[in-house]
Amino acid sequence: MRRPHIRSVAVAIAVTTAATGLAGTAFAGPSTGVERSSASAATNATAVVEAARTAAFAHSSATGVSQGDELHAQDVMIDPEGARHVRFVRTHDGMPVLGGDLIVHLDHKLAYTGVTRAAQQAVKPATTKAELTAAQAAAKAAQAAKGDAGTAQLVVDARGGASALAYQVTVTDQDGTNTVVVDAVTGKVRSNTPDSDQFLSPKLLESLRKHGETIDPATGTAPAVPQALLGSGVSGAARYPSAAKGTGKTLFVGSVGLTTTATSRGHYQLKDPSRYGTETRDAKGSYTEKFSAGTKFTGTTNVWGNGTTGNRASAAADAQYGITETLDFYKSTFGRKGIANNSKAAQGMVHWGKKVANAFWDPTCTCMLYGDGDGDMFKKPLVVLDVTGHELTHGVVDATAKLEPTYVDNQGNQYGEPGALNESLADIFGSNVEFYAKNSKDTPDYLIGEKLGLAQKFLRRLDHPSLDKLEGTIDYWSPAVYGAEVHAGSGVSSHAYYLLAEGSGSKTINGVKYYSPTYDNSTVTGIGRTKATAIFYRALTRYMVSTTDFHDARVATLKAAQDLYGANSTEYKRVDAAWAAVNVTAANTPAARH
Repeated sequence: MRRPHIRSVAVAIAVTTAATGLAGTAFAGPSTGVERSSASAATNATAVVEAARTAAFAHSSATGVSQGDELHAQDVMIDPEGARHVRFVRTHDGMPVLGGDLIVHLDHKLAYTGVTRAAQQAVKPATTKAELTAAQAAAKAAQAAKGDAGTAQLVVDARGGASALAYQVTVTDQDGTNTVVVDAVTGKVRSNTPDSDQFLSPKLLESLRKHGETIDPATGTAPAVPQALLGSGVSGAARYPSAAKGTGKTLFVGSVGLTTTATSRGHYQLKDPSRYGTETRDAKGSYTEKFSAGTKFTGTTNVWGNGTTGNRASAAADAQYGITETLDFYKSTFGRKGIANNSKAAQGMVHWGKKVANAFWDPTCTCMLYGDGDGDMFKKPLVVLDVTGHELTHGVVDATAKLEPTYVDNQGNQYGEPGALNESLADIFGSNVEFYAKNSKDTPDYLIGEKLGLAQKFLRRLDHPSLDKLEGTIDYWSPAVYGAEVHAGSGVSSHAYYLLAEGSGSKTINGVKYYSPTYDNSTVTGIGRTKATAIFYRALTRYMVSTTDFHDARVATLKAAQDLYGANSTEYKRVDAAWAAVNVTAANTPAARH
């Protein structure tokens, strides 16, 4: 489940490129595709940012940028075919603007070509005089989130079609943190959102209880992988620390090769120096959100786990494998270097909390946290491969479009199309991690959570979403989607993606049978998973912002298809057909967004 974390403004810039949408370099020119030095990349990125900022103010009627606004670059995307895109967050009179993000698009000559903006209204609030003090706002936030409040910060809340002066407060309790936004004039709590990304929503957990389901996924070791991929347990390195070949004996995917760190002769740590120092640690039942507080996994054999929950390192082997496979998928497929594309480690902590039946991406520690299950309804750690791919994709979304739900209820369930789109993208790319890994113990498929042991044999599926009866997932768009819980609503764009990739009707892939219907009984011919995935990734990183809904996503994917394949291409036409097949069209675009 997506739990958005509203962060204060930062000014670090990542430079992203994509030669075809399938691969890229740190900074590629429009024709050569040759990687340039970091100094050259920084120089060029600076020029692109300045051109985009100037264009935003020069085209204020389109961009919505006005006096008192400052734009802070978060990402610079250089497309070798010519376009440049700069993702900005905004401050107004020095205050961070929630929902004020925008992307300015330029051509290869740095001329303005358009904008994608979250807030369609002016972000200037009606008043800049707070009636509440920071202390009063913090007290209201603490009461709303039932925890200890940090310092209240004045912000402009431009979400929901209006702009208001507000306080943003982080509230901490045993289970994590919430971001609470309190109106600075009326004292009303405008939003109260948990910051972590839980895989299983409160609504789903309640549904499982009502169905009387006990989730006890099968575990056990797979046939050994080739010895060349496994560690010998002996380190002959002349210098330490150094990379070593280890073996993970996992709960769910058998014996796998893991790159680890030899810290000295015959001593190892579950940390991958070849992937930015990516590491998994043991939370030992604590609720810490500080990765540094986790206990390192170390050993003398370079074999991690034994395939059972009796060995604490077994879950760690699953987690480390899933995290590194996800990193490799994003790098190999899109040239993305790490979750935030900043060449930094991805991290995980297993055995988090006491009887926690969940797993989630936590933006506070920028890491994956895995509980061991509650011992009652959920018997095993939630460390299966597509769960990790799903949750780490929330990290990718958090680093790019920052898609947020429209509202959150008192139980923590989230609603609204941007949040549903976030869940959909996590399912789309999470399933792609399985296709990338090609692990025989976890058949690549378009099913999510198929290894959890559920009675319906999966949690969600992309080809025919409404077969998921636990969450009531939706096949087609209608105005009713506005009020759908985000996992239920995710079916709309997941279905469109599947239709784009594989087409409508019956199909068997890797022994799994699929049947994908269409809203209008049309026949849709797929363009293949590789192209469909390239289009959705390009759309996410170039054309989606925090408020993007399904109709916006249609436009974003059409623009992405045009970038990659041309406006008259078959791929462009199939994108349009796939969205029409889930009842998302230009003709039924709502006049007012929800």
